[in-house]
Amino acid sequence: MREQAIVLVTGAGGFIGHHLVKYLVTRGYAVRGVDIKEPEYENTAADDFVIADLRDYDQCLKVTKGVDEVYHLAADMGGIGYITSSHASIAINNTLVNAHMLHAAREDEVKRFLFSSSACIYPQHLQTKPDVVPLREEDAFPADPEEGYGLEKLYMEKLCQYFTEDWGFATRVVRFHNVYGPLGAYDRGREKSPAAICRKVASVPNKGEIEIWGDGKQTRSFMYIDDCIEGIYRIMRSDYCAPLNLGTVELVSIDDLVDIISKIAGKSLVKRYDTSRPQGVRGRNSDNSRLRKVLGWEPRIPLRQGLVPTYRWIEERVSLSSQRGRSAGIAAE
Repeated sequence: MREQAIVLVTGAGGFIGHHLVKYLVTRGYAVRGVDIKEPEYENTAADDFVIADLRDYDQCLKVTKGVDEVYHLAADMGGIGYITSSHASIAINNTLVNAHMLHAAREDEVKRFLFSSSACIYPQHLQTKPDVVPLREEDAFPADPEEGYGLEKLYMEKLCQYFTEDWGFATRVVRFHNVYGPLGAYDRGREKSPAAICRKVASVPNKGEIEIWGDGKQTRSFMYIDDCIEGIYRIMRSDYCAPLNLGTVELVSIDDLVDIISKIAGKSLVKRYDTSRPQGVRGRNSDNSRLRKVLGWEPRIPLRQGLVPTYRWIEERVSLSSQRGRSAGIAAE
């Protein structure tokens, strides 16, 4: 390996990928970022940023050439509304991107390949109650993943396994559990629930009304972006090649999430529930037993702590958008 390792981060124009690029640069890596778009909210820290469509195998071969390691985060994904209404496009786009990147990385003799999977791979029948039993890695089979997004993630996990078993190609697989933080999508349907609720809370006055998808009793665990990035790096550096959960074990309901964010904002809001909207599985939580055993570490930033900078960033974005809207209205008059 060269004195300065060269790493490739796919999805470097997205939320997690953008943060990962910054982290790797501070650790002394030469970083090539690739995405179909540039980062939306601030400039990339990558030494080299390539605009490419990774559904095209030839473009995958170009970006993996000369690279030591690949952090493969590129994916067509979004919030619950998007992933429940876009099964075909998500499945075909991600299948092409994933298979081509894995194949290209092996062809170009990349030394190690990390794939970002998702807790959406877990069987839906294990997630029917808000007080869900934390999900263990071995619970993935017998399989019953979420349609589209979860199914293609599970398939790619197995493909990584086959590349390792059949050809000795070093792979790592991380199963994300609901990542949130500044610089993430917060509107236009691609946002996850913490960002969506932060936007809604920031957009209404004190004593106003906020819409909640579902009845508010559905539960999740949420992981702050700094914990996520450290976990990704630790998993890549480990010798463990089977899938690992990466999430917190702090289970909260959506009602709880709204209350925490409202308190950060200093607002008392009225909740209005819309049970006709998608809400995903009833409950989902991470079992970190294996993660602790393998790494001697697990995510530890409390939800209330991580939501403060997340809310403040989204609040600022909402305020700027509102100011631009008012300025446009004045100009139009």
